[in-house]
Order: sequence, then structure tokens, then C-alpha cells
Amino acid sequence: MTTETNRMLLAFEQQMRVINRDTLNPMIPSLSLSDLEPMQRMVAQARGLYLKTLLDIADQADGKLPDDQQIKSLHQRRLRYDELVAAAKALEAAIQRGYLDVNAPP
Repeated sequence: MTTETNRMLLAFEQQMRVINRDTLNPMIPSLSLSDLEPMQRMVAQARGLYLKTLLDIADQADGKLPDDQQIKSLHQRRLRYDELVAAAKALEAAIQRGYLDVNAPP
């Protein structure tokens, strides 16, 4: 990469940080660990329901493949889990990149 390209990429990254902080920070108040706990519990609950559904289906399968309704149920739980994990990771990235203000833990 040329020096000019590197400078452009650095400027782009800085501009992206400023725009994201200016956009996100007013939308979301300063976060503390206690603010994040309900979200973490929600993700854990979705993970648990997804895994429990899999184990319940396997337990009922008696060596056979799951039926369409069982797959639909498992799929719905995976979608919920995946979406919540993706959102939690997006929040984590926003915190790591300094887009959001955080309160120091006690």
C-alpha cells in the first residue's frame, strides 16, 4: 500500500469513529455493568433454550431424525439466539471502539 492509501485509511477510520460516536452516544446513556446484565441474561437464556430444545429433540427422537415441527422449533430458537448474540457483539464492539460512554466498575 502506498503512503497516500495508508493516510486515507487512517483518516477514514478516524472519521468513522467520530460519526459513530456522534450518532450512537446520544442515543444510549452511559453504560455500567449493571445496565448490561439484563442483556447478558437474555442472551444466556436464549442460548439455554436453544440447547435445551436440541437435547429434548434428541431425547424424543429414539434414533430417528426430528420431524418438521421439531426442526421449526429448533430453527426459531437458533434465530433468536443468533440475533441476540449478534446484537450483543455489536454493543461490545461499540463499547470497545469508544462509541459509547461507560461508567467504571466499582
